[in-house]
Amino acid sequence: MSRASRLRLPALAAGAAMIALVLGACGENMATPDETDTTATDATTPTVAVNSSVAGFDAQQVYADAAPSVVTIISILGDGGLSGGGGQGSGFVISDSGEIVTNAHVVTDAEDTGASNPSDIHEAKQVYVEFGDHNQVPADIVGFDPNADVALIKVDPDGLDIQPIELGNSDDLAVGQPVAAIGSPFGQQQSLSTGIVSATDRSIDSLTQFKIDGGIQTDASINPGNSGGPLIDADGEVIGIDQQINTTSGGNEGVGFAVPINLAKRSIDQLRDNGEVSYPYLGVATMTLFPQLAERLGVDTDHGVLITQVNPGSPADEAGLKAGNDRFRFQAQQVIGGGDVIVEADGDQLEQDGDLATAILDKEPGDTVTLKIIRDGKTEDVDVTLGDRNDAESG
Repeated sequence: MSRASRLRLPALAAGAAMIALVLGACGENMATPDETDTTATDATTPTVAVNSSVAGFDAQQVYADAAPSVVTIISILGDGGLSGGGGQGSGFVISDSGEIVTNAHVVTDAEDTGASNPSDIHEAKQVYVEFGDHNQVPADIVGFDPNADVALIKVDPDGLDIQPIELGNSDDLAVGQPVAAIGSPFGQQQSLSTGIVSATDRSIDSLTQFKIDGGIQTDASINPGNSGGPLIDADGEVIGIDQQINTTSGGNEGVGFAVPINLAKRSIDQLRDNGEVSYPYLGVATMTLFPQLAERLGVDTDHGVLITQVNPGSPADEAGLKAGNDRFRFQAQQVIGGGDVIVEADGDQLEQDGDLATAILDKEPGDTVTLKIIRDGKTEDVDVTLGDRNDAESG
């Protein structure tokens, strides 16, 4: 699985070249040397590609309502545009004051450096936003959240036709419902593709060592340049941020992923208020305890997650949670047995890996979570005071 990525721009040789690139039309002028599609296309003309046959889904109306809110984002990574190149992605306007949401990797160097420690990820030196009416203006980076791959940027709204889009509720998504993606794949601004929600419980890569749980899988076409654009439901509301694709060729193969908008809302609110985002930190790795594995381990439960690792010095370690050391293969999986099994977090039953992270997401560092565990055949409650993920990543 790889991020859909911004459309990469070659390193710029001089400041004048940077100005021409940024102020000119996007599209084939931004092509990287290894691109093979040389078809001449007017990138300033909206491209509508409708491929959905889901009944009751008016793709044309969704596009007409949402497209004015979608923007193209150009990032310059090097100082003054003299080196380092840059990239292009997508974004969408969320307020009359000029706030725009995109992926963090669109406006940082994380994709180029491969950094997984937030302190090693750097903001782009310059960011420009192009609207559908061809206005192109500079933007400031309010902040970015590498753990959710979300960034908040802002433009001066004076003189611009600002049309915010409504944010929906990703918790209400159902597999099979129609969705639309709008963005700038391969530099083709204001492009529409449609499809369905293929799954709602995927674990997808962030820009750090931590995964994004609850990721949305879709077969709507998502390609380089789509990153940061909105995934939209039939009501015209954003339910995800297009983020990555599963591909062997580098292009869309019908398996795209989006950051759920409810997770992004948490990031947006904290970025707006603080310029950064905090996450509760427990400090364990887990795997789903499915019934057959529970039987193999002799654990009397039909649900829960098995602790396979406890990070030294973490809140989980300090609370006395235990990982096992019995390594074996079971049904083609590597298992570390003998550790605690967590069956509930604050009364919420855990069914699969990822449920634990979801259960504590609404908490803050310093809050306490009560975990119901099974250890040596006995059930007990363990209180854990949560830490700050940022401290763990910088430590």
